[in-house]
Amino acid sequence: MAITALYTAATGMQALSAKIDVIANNIANADTPGFKASRANFQDLLYQVWAQPGVQTSADTSSPLGTQIGLGVALSNTQIMFKQGSAISTGRTLDAMIEGDGLFQVELPGGGTGYTRAGNFIRNSEGELVLGNSQGLRLLDTPTIPEEIPDDRVSIGTDGTITASMPDGTIQVLGQIELARFANASGLLQMGSNIYLESPASGEPIEGNPGEEGIGTIKGGHLELSTTEAVTELVELIKTQRVFQMNSQSIQSADEALRVVAGLRR
Repeated sequence: MAITALYTAATGMQALSAKIDVIANNIANADTPGFKASRANFQDLLYQVWAQPGVQTSADTSSPLGTQIGLGVALSNTQIMFKQGSAISTGRTLDAMIEGDGLFQVELPGGGTGYTRAGNFIRNSEGELVLGNSQGLRLLDTPTIPEEIPDDRVSIGTDGTITASMPDGTIQVLGQIELARFANASGLLQMGSNIYLESPASGEPIEGNPGEEGIGTIKGGHLELSTTEAVTELVELIKTQRVFQMNSQSIQSADEALRVVAGLRR
């Protein structure tokens, strides 16, 4: 009946509205370092089975098909697309990006560990490396860089080793960056501020030095750009808008059918 079409189309509009929200967030973070774009996944809802397929129609025959009317669609989940972002050279020796699998580990306020692909690190007043976001979260096991050593004399190696060129010309190892990877990185909880949190879906972190345990390497002096692809997102936005309009047209058609039915009483 037309009343079913009303509710079915309404589920489509609701699900597509959520997809537009996801696309808008991807586009808004097109310039966010280390940002990973998300994808909206959908699933169909229950079905009204008016006739089962394979029903016996006679002693010798059975129905090859059934009659099943779907009741719409729902947003099943949003999936973080953990693919490699492009590299951009910044000229800052404290900037770092991960080539391959893995995330930087930072200390959260009150304890706990957060994970990020953003590598825009800066030095705080105590000489520690902190993430250049609004919270200034400290890199896990960060070394303390002596204040007499300027930033341009500090380097981060591909294996995560942080070294400094001392005034006497010697090279001193200051610390080691460890990365973490997850069996299901798309299952991480998004906290905001470029931070992810461990969840039951992501599994426990596998920690190790860059280049070991299947973990990627570090490229110093570079940042990983957002994985948002503007053209792709705009195409998806246009397509979603058109399908949204088609669902609204379904509601109008169902409304017209109901108006005709209601007019039969006159």
